[in-house]
Amino acid sequence: MTGMRRWIVAGLLALAGGVLHAQPVSFADLARHDQYRDVKISPDGKYLAATAVVKGQTVLALIRLSDKKGNLVRPRGEDDVISFRWVSPTRVVYSVGVRLGGYDVPLRTGELFAVNADGTGAKLLYGYRAGGMSNAASHIQRVPPERGTAEFIAAIPDDPHHMLVAISSWNAAGFERELPIAYRMDVRDGMKSKIVTAPMRGATFVADHQGRIRFAYAEANDGSAKVYQYPIGGGGWQFMQQRSDERSFPWAFSRDDSVVYFNCLPGNGLGVCELNPTTGVWKAVWSNPTVEADSLVQGMAEDDFIGVGFLDGRPGVGLFEGHQADAETLIRLMKRFPGENVRFTSGTRDGRLSVLLVQADADPGTFYLYDRATHKLSALLARASWIDPEQMASKQPFEFAARDGLKLQGYVSYPPGEETAKHLPMVVFVHGGPYGIQDDWDFDPYVQAMATRGYAVLQVNYRGSGGRGYEFMHSGWREWGGKMQDDVTDATRWAIAQGIADPQRICIFGGSYGGYAALEGAVKEPDLYKCAIGYVGVYDLALMYRRGDIPQSSYGESYLKQVLGGDMAVLAQRSPIDQLDRLKAHVMLVVGGKDTRVPPIQGSNLHVALNNRHIPHVWIDKPNETHGFYDEGNLTELYTQIVQFLGASIGPGVTARGATAGSAPTH
Repeated sequence: MTGMRRWIVAGLLALAGGVLHAQPVSFADLARHDQYRDVKISPDGKYLAATAVVKGQTVLALIRLSDKKGNLVRPRGEDDVISFRWVSPTRVVYSVGVRLGGYDVPLRTGELFAVNADGTGAKLLYGYRAGGMSNAASHIQRVPPERGTAEFIAAIPDDPHHMLVAISSWNAAGFERELPIAYRMDVRDGMKSKIVTAPMRGATFVADHQGRIRFAYAEANDGSAKVYQYPIGGGGWQFMQQRSDERSFPWAFSRDDSVVYFNCLPGNGLGVCELNPTTGVWKAVWSNPTVEADSLVQGMAEDDFIGVGFLDGRPGVGLFEGHQADAETLIRLMKRFPGENVRFTSGTRDGRLSVLLVQADADPGTFYLYDRATHKLSALLARASWIDPEQMASKQPFEFAARDGLKLQGYVSYPPGEETAKHLPMVVFVHGGPYGIQDDWDFDPYVQAMATRGYAVLQVNYRGSGGRGYEFMHSGWREWGGKMQDDVTDATRWAIAQGIADPQRICIFGGSYGGYAALEGAVKEPDLYKCAIGYVGVYDLALMYRRGDIPQSSYGESYLKQVLGGDMAVLAQRSPIDQLDRLKAHVMLVVGGKDTRVPPIQGSNLHVALNNRHIPHVWIDKPNETHGFYDEGNLTELYTQIVQFLGASIGPGVTARGATAGSAPTH
């Protein structure tokens, strides 16, 4: 649909004998938070719940479908609603976050709140700010404040008054992971009764639809996978032995509780298996030689899974047997939106009504309501209605072989209208993480900010990234500045060899680990990149052992030793701050003053080192930002300064029909 509209516009321009230079999307529009993030229908189909942004705050919108009227539930103070879940046809549970900490999104407070579908009966069920009297109809109880983090596990379909939650108490330091405890909690007042304690720290519980805890899983400090089963008949936790190369974790039970879905290694590939917990029989239900499943695909009914989702360049779906009606409906809806990613996101208990999300690389997404009886599809809410997909850049997947033969995948986003252009100014945009995270086909405002200003944007899923299984991720351990960096270099040289990039007009940019890779790329390959942008990045690897929130726990210390290694001489050799003699590129450094994941000292130390060497550079320090900017004004300014810096360093970007954009004063 998107491609067809572009073709029609191009044809009309040709007939008119002229060229229309549309204004690119504004940076302010790219910086705006999604108006609606998630939309879910109540189990009885009478209400919608949605996270909505109102005057900069994320609130919970409750909408009655019969007349489209509703209420807004605002969290305390300036808190933001982070996630929510229908626990009965008339009750919603939600969590909130505060805008501080080590992330570019609000940090969860660990509290759980609940509210009725009509906006009444609001209650803090658990958390350090709890207290006061309950107004539940059948009893009056006092829920005391508790210091810990509560995580929703599951609703109980046959019990509208209770749900399952996992609670991890905070220790004195607040960093060590405690043993989570599963509770049965009253959704009216927060009163709870203990079910079972997890067998290890950091564990995640999996429950069936009868309100029974059945599995727990986690990674041990040494990185090994641990899965425990809790039999219905009793006997306590039982460890599930896995093959040495296996890392299978339970995801969820089928709607009838007959099987539980696991990720698995069926044969020589990656896949999903179902386990019959009664008989112990395993069955592979989906596999792929190189790509792992990233989710279970929702059917039209609540908690009904009809397949798996995966990312192989573009999003794909593998459908299970035995779900023919739902599968045929999903396929039919996909055909209505060619070139877009179409998924059910929630449904009523009987599957009569479902919420559908349609999104793409150039489209933040729109939620639709689907009526199974009438086959009617109605638009509900757009995530970002101010974004015109026709003005956005598209992501083109590519594959190539790294210098050691390893097959890697990535994306090139061309300036709109320049999809066949050659020798473009290019930005290599490196994702953070680095482990288990991947660049994907979703809408990305950072990519759009650069591509719509005339720059090709190259992204690569270097070894260590997610989506390719544990062994691929593990292959990036202790390769900071080594093979992971070489993968980024090889992707850059691939783009040059393909004629995509002008070899004299390439910049490298990234956040967090990507900020490290940007500066490391500039010193390791001083003649390849003309400029480097480090955004909340790490520039001194040894300092990671002393500063930030990661080394504050034994798990974090073990993690650093696994992925970085403990040889300080090697870490110094791979730290950009210790290699500035090789630096030729123009540099921009961006830090957030409240960043606890990568403390601003990482950036400020490099800033001082560059000043001591009389190396001019752009320095941006936002005292109230964290690990990635969140404030819309700060994001607008950041996009503006990035494009100005690119223009000053590698020249203006190209726009459709040979016009230029992105020029700026020299720095």
